[in-house]
Amino acid sequence: MTIAKIFRCPICRKDVALDSPDAPFCSDRCRTIDLGKWASGDYRISSPILDPDL
Repeated sequence: MTIAKIFRCPICRKDVALDSPDAPFCSDRCRTIDLGKWASGDYRISSPILDPDL
């Protein structure tokens, strides 16, 4: 018996099986919402990236 790994969709928090074709999202709708957030700049790094060589 194989146990499928389950995790939560980062957008709507529904359970998603690891072997789902839409993983890590539960649907194409949530995948599109996430892409829109990236494109609009909603996701950003909170602190500046510091170059160790400077």
